[in-house]
Amino acid sequence: MSQWNQVQQLEIKFLEQVDQFYDDNFPMEIRHLLAQWIENQDWEAASNNETMATILLQNLLIQLDEQLGRVSKEKNLLLIHNLKRIRKVLQGKFHGNPMHVAVVISNCLREERRILAAANMPVQGPLEKSLQSSSVSERQRNVEHKVAAIKNSVQMTEQDTKYLEDLQDEFDYRYKTIQTMDQGDKNSALMNQEVLTLQEMLNSLDFKRKEALSKMTQIVNETDLLMNSMLVEELQDWKRRQQIACIGGPLHSGLDQLQNCFTLLAESLFQLRRQLEKLEEQSSKMTYEGDPIPLQRAHLLERVTFLIYNLFKKLLIKLPELNYQVKVKASIDKNASTLSNRRFVLCGTHVKAMSIEESSNGSLSVEFRHLQPKEMKSSAGNKGNEGCHMVTEELHSITFETQICLYGLTIDLETCSLPVVMISNVSQLPNAWASIIWYNVSTNDSQNLVFFNNPPSATLSQLLEVMSWQFSSYVGRGLNSDQLNMLAEKLTVQSSYNDGHLTWAKFCKEHLPGKSFTFWTWLEAILDLIKKHILPLWIDGYIMGFVSKEKERLLLKDKMPGTFLLRFSESHLGGITFTWVDHSENGEVRFHSVEPYNKGRLSALPFADILRDYKVIMAENIPENPLKYLYPDIPKDKAFGKHYSSQPCEVSRPTEKGDKGYVPSVFIPISTIRSDSTEPHSPSDLLPMSPSVYAVLRENLSPTTIETAMKSPYSAE
Repeated sequence: MSQWNQVQQLEIKFLEQVDQFYDDNFPMEIRHLLAQWIENQDWEAASNNETMATILLQNLLIQLDEQLGRVSKEKNLLLIHNLKRIRKVLQGKFHGNPMHVAVVISNCLREERRILAAANMPVQGPLEKSLQSSSVSERQRNVEHKVAAIKNSVQMTEQDTKYLEDLQDEFDYRYKTIQTMDQGDKNSALMNQEVLTLQEMLNSLDFKRKEALSKMTQIVNETDLLMNSMLVEELQDWKRRQQIACIGGPLHSGLDQLQNCFTLLAESLFQLRRQLEKLEEQSSKMTYEGDPIPLQRAHLLERVTFLIYNLFKKLLIKLPELNYQVKVKASIDKNASTLSNRRFVLCGTHVKAMSIEESSNGSLSVEFRHLQPKEMKSSAGNKGNEGCHMVTEELHSITFETQICLYGLTIDLETCSLPVVMISNVSQLPNAWASIIWYNVSTNDSQNLVFFNNPPSATLSQLLEVMSWQFSSYVGRGLNSDQLNMLAEKLTVQSSYNDGHLTWAKFCKEHLPGKSFTFWTWLEAILDLIKKHILPLWIDGYIMGFVSKEKERLLLKDKMPGTFLLRFSESHLGGITFTWVDHSENGEVRFHSVEPYNKGRLSALPFADILRDYKVIMAENIPENPLKYLYPDIPKDKAFGKHYSSQPCEVSRPTEKGDKGYVPSVFIPISTIRSDSTEPHSPSDLLPMSPSVYAVLRENLSPTTIETAMKSPYSAE
């Protein structure tokens, strides 16, 4: 079943999450119509390869054209219209940046996998629960309500300002009319009535000016309070959600709502600023003793400008109608000290300018596509910091100095990235990623670059939740409670992972008992194995994976002979093995486990084919496949049949004339089990022989002879 088909079968609460991250960047119509094709492409690789991304974008447009041709025959006018619009938008938006569409689609597929994994989990973990609390949702609704109220209030003061302008124009007209009257008319009763009317108009004008300024002051006070309380809290929560998302956690779409709130506030403040400018114009044309505009306007304008500046500091304003310019300069470790003397500079174009014409959606954004960090040479040398752990515990920060020019305002801002780790060799990547995980799990502080001077412990429950996220985001399926229990037991002596803490050293620096590697190195090797060699089997849920030998035997002992399960090796890095159960002649239960298959062996032969073709030679018996049922009772071919790379070759004898050319050859995994042992002797030998040759050997040689040949120093391993 395709990933998209699985998504469509989710409960409504999960479907609502899916709906949140599909927009014009990647419309859901395209995801639905091209589901299988989209899932068959490597968007993750294309997001870092411009040539590959360009080809995929072109192929995506070709696929859309084919869909257009199909629906045109069906005369589906609405779908035809939508597909034409989508094609035009995609081509226009991503033509100059094809890698961006690969990033967008890769993220959407990752989020789908995470949601599918969450739907299969019995309960939410503590971190995800904290991100989805009812109090947070209630605050979001309150923020949106207050922003809408402020917007409405500004619309009302707009009406007040227009009324003041009309009232002043009428007053000015009447006043000038009196000035042009003859001297004799000025003493008439009509003249006296006009003067009284003017006085009443002036009183009304004064009252309305004071009222308008009072309303504007109230709006500024409410905006100030909202920004410094609820919006700041909301932004901090979003930043925390971003920290969690960057280590595989749920990617919430709250940024769009938050950006909308900031944008509405900014629009309201700019509108208020224009109203204050109009009041100044009105006051310059007509003022009087006690006029409130000269007394209050300047201070109010100063407050409005200050609020606009603070809003833009969040870089969440979307004002496509304004003619703005953005200049951004990127640097590294600008204001920071780190654990070592290593210092870096950014090579490439590290200063960029963006205008409204360059923005695809009106957001204040700029993209750096060709920055490369380069380490600065130190006269003191860095020999003491060359160790893998030392280097991967050094945190650095990218600083972005931003200048925004709009409406006559120049706003200078400085923002920083979350801490990053600089590596010089790909072998340092696993430990570097472990540092990023530990940092973002353990602290809300976005700029603690000396964090690893004294790293705090993490709760085991939180850490295990994050481990599950690594699997759901990277290999498409998270871990269930049984698998998490096994990891907890590996990390601690406890059988439950609800309580307790774990140190950084225990997680990433200290070797596991009796092993030459750490817990994280072991886990990361498994992730790499799944991703590169057994991904479809893992996504289908056929790999139990994390189960101890003791638990394994407990599960298999009462099952039918030939029942097997798949688990990851605890003694070999990046290894997977299978264990099956059978019975001896006297009814004794026996368990057999093969030597783990690593990425080297799995590069030669797909794991599903190994399970299909695996043979065992026991005593004098002919080779046979002992694997019948995947635990608990799934027929092997039913579970893995769709993953076989090819059907088994028919056994045929070579002809004397050789008119069939070469006899096809295949690798056949064979193990031998001695009569005095329950374990395979050479569990993973791959014998490069054709089915026909193997059949001839089986007819003419005894199993003992075959076994002897397998023990030869010239036999394959």
